[in-house]
Amino acid sequence: MNILNLAPAGFSAGTLGALALILGLSAVMSGLSGFGFSAIGALCLWLLPPKLGVPLLMTLSAANQLMSLRQLQADMKPWQQWWPDGAAPYLLGGFVGVPFGLAILQRLPASQLMAIFGGFLVIYAAYSLLKPEALKTSSDGSWQSPMLVGAAGGVIGGFTAFPGAAVVIWSGLCRLPKHESRAIVQPYILGLQLLSLGILAVEHPQTFNGTYWRLLALMLPVVLPGTLLGVGLYKSLSDHNFRRITFMLLGTSGLGLVAKAAGALA
Repeated sequence: MNILNLAPAGFSAGTLGALALILGLSAVMSGLSGFGFSAIGALCLWLLPPKLGVPLLMTLSAANQLMSLRQLQADMKPWQQWWPDGAAPYLLGGFVGVPFGLAILQRLPASQLMAIFGGFLVIYAAYSLLKPEALKTSSDGSWQSPMLVGAAGGVIGGFTAFPGAAVVIWSGLCRLPKHESRAIVQPYILGLQLLSLGILAVEHPQTFNGTYWRLLALMLPVVLPGTLLGVGLYKSLSDHNFRRITFMLLGTSGLGLVAKAAGALA
């Protein structure tokens, strides 16, 4: 069967190829780092309307996270304690923060806030790469700090679609080993993505139309192998190199947010 037969009306082979390239690269980078699928995947919004592109990115990113977590299950086994040192406090905070972020999106100048936060990510990432030992903290082992960080991520994610940034920064400041960092960041991102998709399904069921399902069927066979490639690369990284790649992807995400905000303001 010709794969183009699955293509929704109005989508050329060139458009589908560009989407596949963007999403394949997103999958590799997210499989490598554990986050940032939307940092590169947001380029799809140049080709898709946001009402279609955003839920498609959320779904593919969730599939990416599930595949990645499955592949790394054994590696993360020592860190599967969810409370208080695992992902649970971050998730609870994130669930509280998301409605506030969505309220900001509806009521406040979200584009300006997105640009400010994107600029902060660029500066933080650049400084961390140049002065890797200058910024660090230590966790006191309580659940309060992780919950506050998770709530901040939920608020930020509500108007940027990038909830993992705050948790990634915090785990970097705490100098967590790469497997411990991913055991927190990935369930957190996955949980907030599933929550957002659930809200969309209840409040805007028309979002999940035939075009969405056809694009999902076409892009999943691109995203899942890309995820496996990224996870394979991750396994060869030292903690030091993993942190450097994390900073680079945070900076890339910041640039993406600034560009997205500039487009919204134009």
